[in-house]
Amino acid sequence: MRVAETDLPGVFALEPSRVFEDPRGTLFEAYSSAALAAAGIDRRFVQVNQTTSRSGVVRGIHYQLGSGQAKLIRVVRGSIFDLAVDLRRGSPCFGRWTSALLTASNRRQLFIPEGFGHAFCALEECEVVYQLSSPYAPALERGVAWDDPQLGIGWPVTDPLLSLKDAKLPKLAALAAAELPWSMAEAPRWNETSLARS
Repeated sequence: MRVAETDLPGVFALEPSRVFEDPRGTLFEAYSSAALAAAGIDRRFVQVNQTTSRSGVVRGIHYQLGSGQAKLIRVVRGSIFDLAVDLRRGSPCFGRWTSALLTASNRRQLFIPEGFGHAFCALEECEVVYQLSSPYAPALERGVAWDDPQLGIGWPVTDPLLSLKDAKLPKLAALAAAELPWSMAEAPRWNETSLARS
């Protein structure tokens, strides 16, 4: 597996090193904890979510307070414009975003660390798998409006299909500091065997 940092520090793009193909179909390594650890990504994933979306759907921008939630995203059918936004208070990259085209055929994945918002736009009917470093906690879930002009995201849609909840997400400027992920000084450090802060 190849792991490469994106233009937003801490966010990584992953691709299989080899895809084995024969008359039966294909086989490739979709996940390797050793490859991630070699790139400095030391996370234990505890939950896997899978979602389907129609073309033109935008989900996000979502994040979780508390110790946060790292995500490893991949597409098993269709294609998405996938997005990470640095929302960590005090980060030199605060408010910056990066994106990647994830498709079933390019087999690319995006690793998004704790403290970052995540969103995607379905470019066609798609199925997306998320590996999560901590369980979903509804009381800690927060979000930022997909079209926040302060972020200036270059979305591939202008009139997306949104959930009622996502349509009501606030702009970044309207959020109090306590509604944003921890500051850089408060950033959690994870040990290898638990999700407890050390």
